[in-house]
Amino acid sequence: MRKLIAGAFVTLDSVVQDPGGFGETERGGWALEYFDDIARQRATDALLASDTFLLGRATYEILEKAWSNNTGPYAEAMHNLPKAVVTNTLSGPLPWNATALTGEAAETVTKLKQQPGGNIIMYGSFTLMRTLLQHNLIDELNLNVHPVVVGTGKRLFDTALPRSLRFMAATPSSTGVVTLTYAP
Repeated sequence: MRKLIAGAFVTLDSVVQDPGGFGETERGGWALEYFDDIARQRATDALLASDTFLLGRATYEILEKAWSNNTGPYAEAMHNLPKAVVTNTLSGPLPWNATALTGEAAETVTKLKQQPGGNIIMYGSFTLMRTLLQHNLIDELNLNVHPVVVGTGKRLFDTALPRSLRFMAATPSSTGVVTLTYAP
């Protein structure tokens, strides 16, 4: 079965919304000053080590608008990576090398994981992420904890998970971000 690796940028107060400053919140863009060359290279390497980028519909629409015309190594890796969008409102092939996957999220992602292929990577899509965690479908969860408090915004966990996560590693960066890696 394919491995699903999920990642999220999160503040000290557990906010995950609008780290890139895409206009979702007044305090958006809070992660940008912490994204250095090393973080960019790690993110590019993670994309290149995967063969599918999994997203929920809302995150797909935000990222497609923000990234589809960007250039550079990270953007090119993102453009080339096939995207699977879990949605019940879109259908068929989508722009930006994407395909809609319809149906119940956990069942749809289970089928995707059972298909031949390499790693599946997922950023954002927090409603989908919570659902997949509840169904034990995420094999690795990387939380990039940023040393900032924004006060308001969507939180990563708005409900308790039915099981605990197992700590795997903590990797600090020179900018103060600590990546915490967990597994089910």
